[in-house]
Amino acid sequence: MAFLQHVLHPPAYGFTRGQMLYVPTGKELAREFFSRLNCFKDRRNWLPLFGWGSSFLLTIPFFWFLTHHLTLNYFIIGFFYSMVVLGTHGTIWYHRYCTHRAYQFSHPVWRFLVRNLVVKIIPEETYVVSHHVHHQMAEQPGDPYNVNGGWWYCFLADVIHQPIARDLSEQDYHRVVKMMDHTGVITNSYPQYLKWGSVCHPVYTLLAFSLNWLFWYGVFYLLGGHGLAITIFASAGFWAFGVRTFNFDGHGAGKDKRREGVDFNRKDLSINQLWPGLVTGEWHNNHHLFPNGARAGFLPYQLDYAWYFILVLKAVGGISSYRDYKEQFMTLYYEPYKNQKALSLNQV
Repeated sequence: MAFLQHVLHPPAYGFTRGQMLYVPTGKELAREFFSRLNCFKDRRNWLPLFGWGSSFLLTIPFFWFLTHHLTLNYFIIGFFYSMVVLGTHGTIWYHRYCTHRAYQFSHPVWRFLVRNLVVKIIPEETYVVSHHVHHQMAEQPGDPYNVNGGWWYCFLADVIHQPIARDLSEQDYHRVVKMMDHTGVITNSYPQYLKWGSVCHPVYTLLAFSLNWLFWYGVFYLLGGHGLAITIFASAGFWAFGVRTFNFDGHGAGKDKRREGVDFNRKDLSINQLWPGLVTGEWHNNHHLFPNGARAGFLPYQLDYAWYFILVLKAVGGISSYRDYKEQFMTLYYEPYKNQKALSLNQV
């Protein structure tokens, strides 16, 4: 816990004031955001700039799609790719594997294939380290996308709250590397970290994104020409910005929206939302209850495409093991709830 409290680079306004969460003004958020995108000021700002720069590059095909390729069929394809394919892959790769190691690949080739299964949008480092902090400090000062900080606090978090600290000791830096070394990311040495302020190197990151984008544009061009390729990349651009809104909504927009018999984790404000759950398997309250589980959909209506993909990959030999907590969920939470509810009805 002490390590996670200082593993992220704090904003200029700080996470706390008097041991309480400090909610910055809009001007403070904007100032910090643009300051952290300034690589002329500090080259260690390269990763936040890369993250937003790549997202803005995807607005080019998005607007090209709107002006040149917007048809009903392409809209349906793009909507499905953005909501279901990219969303589910985010759950499979970034969430359940990269951060929580909920399953293990049988060979690095399978890891490479899953990593590049879709158009790449998020550098693993941006997601993984800060997400560990989020789970340990959910809705406490230091949570990088603390819902109590407001919508913009969460939306801009990958730039102003999520980058790793730049003054880690060599021992602590190697602890961060251990959080990333299973992902296949080529990690920096400690001297390289001091130079670039990150676990990943800008050259390797740019190369990985470029090859991924070239490959997928080529695949979709061969399948359906520029129209289909532009549609897919437009949908990726839509998802790139939309995913930044998820944690605010997934934690009830700062209000207690947890429902009896649905949201059993009471340690934070996370909720099981129908839309993210049905299209990506992200039953968020269930996930916070069992964060390192390969399944988050426990009840019959809680479809979990990420879990189904993991099962298929296990069946064909791509995954060697996984953790499934459905039995524990039913025994510890759902069955006692049902029994208590039945007892209350009988007493009426």
